[in-house]
Amino acid sequence: MTTLTHRARRTEVGKNSEKKVESEEDTNQDKSPDSDSGDSKDIRLTLMEEVLLLGLKDKEGYTSFWNDCISSGLRGGILIELAMRGRIYLEPPTMRKKRLLDRKVLLKSDSPTGDVLLDETLKHIKATEPTETVQTWIELLTGETWNPFKLQYQLRNVRERIAKNLVEKGILTTEKQNFLLFDMTTHPVTNTTEKQRLVKKLQDSVLERWVNDPQRMDKRTLALLVLAHSSDVLENVFSSLTDDRYDVAMNRAKDLVELDPEVEGTKHSATEMIWAVLAAFNKS
Repeated sequence: MTTLTHRARRTEVGKNSEKKVESEEDTNQDKSPDSDSGDSKDIRLTLMEEVLLLGLKDKEGYTSFWNDCISSGLRGGILIELAMRGRIYLEPPTMRKKRLLDRKVLLKSDSPTGDVLLDETLKHIKATEPTETVQTWIELLTGETWNPFKLQYQLRNVRERIAKNLVEKGILTTEKQNFLLFDMTTHPVTNTTEKQRLVKKLQDSVLERWVNDPQRMDKRTLALLVLAHSSDVLENVFSSLTDDRYDVAMNRAKDLVELDPEVEGTKHSATEMIWAVLAAFNKS
């Protein structure tokens, strides 16, 4: 169960708080949320790395023990990342297969991405016949299948492998912590500036730079909001806001992820894979 469906700490936003935040919004809303952030010093992260970074406790270096959504959320991020890099796509709709969840994931290019998890997934997709849907791929990559012959598609140690990537990029470090009966490798955040930049980008996307139209949003920001919701880490993004701004941000994010993926996926310039992943998590 994700943040937007089970969280009850705050009350619903009132009209006054909505108007208050709207007065602070950027008047130049046609700009992409990332269009003026072209700092060449920014570290390039994959969607999976960003989701994990948002889910990690800064000092402790591990995700919440109660979060049972992030594993599948990271697999959804892999599919969106591959699609946005031009490696996979959804088969065109037909009379029999109009819905996003009915259409198969097809290979567009098998050229390596340079990311081990992405390339491992790409290899599985290339070798699989018959082809599978987005929802099936999320289940296979997570290992949630009753078919023993398909357990080979499970991606193992995904969080640890992503964390190691973030260590190599200078954002996390590696430590050992003792939890009474066992030792656990943890990855505390060392580059808090990079995490705060990521958090602020998402906060701004639903506050100062809110455009009220997903088709006008930066695609990676839209994908990250969908994945943060599906991975139940959206609370971490908005928790530092004041009460009024928190309520507005959560309600706008809620409105966004409650849009009909089937409708949004057919719109001009829509990234179908983002909406297909959201549809898969809405169904699960």
